[in-house]
Amino acid sequence: MSVHLSQPEDPPLRTAVVGPPGRRKEFTRLPAWLQTPIPNNANYKKIKADLRGLNLHTVCEEARCPNISDCWGGSDKSAATATIMLMGDTCTRGCRFCSVKTSRAPPPLDPHEPEHTAEALSRWGLGYVVLTSVDRDDLADGGAAHFAETIRKIKLKAPGMLVEALTGDYAGDLKMVEMVADSGLDVYAHNVETVEELTPMVRDRRAGFRQSLAVLKKAKEAKEGLITKTSIMLGLGETEEQLWETLRELRKVDVDVVTFGQYMQPTKRHMKVHEYVTPGVFEMWRQRALEMGFLYCASGPLVRSSYKAGEAFIENVLKKRARQNEVAMAATARELSDRLIV
Repeated sequence: MSVHLSQPEDPPLRTAVVGPPGRRKEFTRLPAWLQTPIPNNANYKKIKADLRGLNLHTVCEEARCPNISDCWGGSDKSAATATIMLMGDTCTRGCRFCSVKTSRAPPPLDPHEPEHTAEALSRWGLGYVVLTSVDRDDLADGGAAHFAETIRKIKLKAPGMLVEALTGDYAGDLKMVEMVADSGLDVYAHNVETVEELTPMVRDRRAGFRQSLAVLKKAKEAKEGLITKTSIMLGLGETEEQLWETLRELRKVDVDVVTFGQYMQPTKRHMKVHEYVTPGVFEMWRQRALEMGFLYCASGPLVRSSYKAGEAFIENVLKKRARQNEVAMAATARELSDRLIV
């Protein structure tokens, strides 16, 4: 059964026919719900200028994210979200959905990057930052020590900033996962990207669905109370039952947060979009994920792993936990009070 169930409230998709007579082809136009404005405001320009000045890279730019105007362009800087890409802009892997450039031998790590990153983030005054990285299979530890050092320096300079780390799989070395998980971060994210059946066609051959589950499981075990998170792209040809099974596997390793977003073909060299999933279907999967026990689910055509991370995560997960802690403390206080009265 196809995952893309019809929803009466969703507008119809438009098609167009192009090409000379005899070789004309029909294609689906980009749906209106996937069209985004060109970024152009003061906050966006300031963040971009700061990045260039400190020679930092963001996945927002490298992966051509459609939400860059929203995440960088908010009028309230504390609500802006920046996703910093560590360890350079060149990856050792070649996933068929990703537009980040690749090489078997990327340039060496910049030893000053952890300090530069921490300084830039403390200067901006952002409320929430996502750190991610290219895969560095050329390094013995996959860059885990570099990642962990960056997190520690950020927390030293800006203790109140929430830090999410979106990591690779470190070639299955779970000691490296543990090192990053225990570095002071607030959220450990690692993306399974797609269902198990499509993983060999979508991701680099060195990645694996079960390997990704092991990363998420180890991160949860490494630090008590650590939030774990993953992201799934729709529109790659997955079926409804495959998605159900993926969510069940994620719950087995106690993943807290899951996001769903539309796969967008970055260039003609990358795998094609199988189908544009409608907003109604995304909402359906959001509700299903919450019913399965996930703490929070962001689901929509333009949602990305770190989309509006500060706004969505702080409001929907951390505040929820704070309220639960307040209730628990109040209950304990009442119990103690009752004992004293007796």
